[in-house]
Amino acid sequence: MNMIVPVILSGGSGTRLWPVSTGTAPKQFQPLTGKGSMFLQTLERAADRGRFAPPLVVCGPAHVAHVEADLAAAGIADARIIIEPAARNTAPAIALAARVALADDPAATILVMPADHVMTDVPAFLAAIEAALPATDAGALATFGIAPSHPETGYGYIAMGDPLLGAPGVYRVRRFVEKPPRDRAEAMLAEGGHYWNAGIFLMRADRFLTELERQQPAMASSCATAVAKSREDGARCHPDAEAFLASPSNSVDYAVMEGAEQVVVAPVDPGWSDVGGWAALHELGDKDESKNVRLGDVIAIDARGNYLHAATGKRVAVVGVSDLIVVAHGDDILVIPKDRAQEVKAIVEYLAANPPPTA
Repeated sequence: MNMIVPVILSGGSGTRLWPVSTGTAPKQFQPLTGKGSMFLQTLERAADRGRFAPPLVVCGPAHVAHVEADLAAAGIADARIIIEPAARNTAPAIALAARVALADDPAATILVMPADHVMTDVPAFLAAIEAALPATDAGALATFGIAPSHPETGYGYIAMGDPLLGAPGVYRVRRFVEKPPRDRAEAMLAEGGHYWNAGIFLMRADRFLTELERQQPAMASSCATAVAKSREDGARCHPDAEAFLASPSNSVDYAVMEGAEQVVVAPVDPGWSDVGGWAALHELGDKDESKNVRLGDVIAIDARGNYLHAATGKRVAVVGVSDLIVVAHGDDILVIPKDRAQEVKAIVEYLAANPPPTA
């Protein structure tokens, strides 16, 4: 039985979780759920060394120190870190990892996971992986469809097709659906057989690269050259910058999955969230009797339905308020209605356009 190689994509910036998440210390490295960082939680999903090989982490230069610190905290000494010279979206990132995995094992199967997601039912996710393995062993590219809890307009969807023979619980993908308007999302939920696309994939490395070469030859060539000319520095792999920067930038969904010849979906309900903003953390968090989520030194009097976050050394106190996000972190304080939490990105954009004066 071949080991599955976890490929952890850790290039996100998480700007909707400002001020805790920033470009230099993004959300995947923050203890936002009170249970260690989301990067550590992702590592833990693939911690069984009877099933999983040492992880491959793909990140940018600014995040290497965070990755190494969390790997050390998890007691993982044999991971490899692939450092992208620049961000080129998910398809080139996976291509780098597939090339590295294939060099180590010509029969490598990779499990691609974003580093900034949360799952509350990991056994359900692991069972879905086992269900999908017969299909991926036979050459299919597998994705995991998250059972939708509401008509979300911020995610893409996967339409389930016929069941796959020899792989119970796995289905052919009928089509991928772009992020839909509200009425279309409601119609898909009413119809059934539609799942959120979480961007998690299981596939043989050679099959992914074959599809990449067929559909995106320029990207495949650039990434192959970048790995062939890479420089090793202990656990760090530095792909050749010139070759990698020649690669087009594209997501794996657009570049490969939507046009692939054998794509299957394993539906699963693992209590998943991509933690796309502060409101999602309120949904995920442990709540008091007044439906407040409190992290850190927090005082809440006659308050209901709030997310209250005080970083170490800070205190947040609220009286008589409802459905707010209040975050104190470093020198910054965020106060925003919960139903407008996505508008945090406007603050990030403002700060980028109006940097503080230097001393």
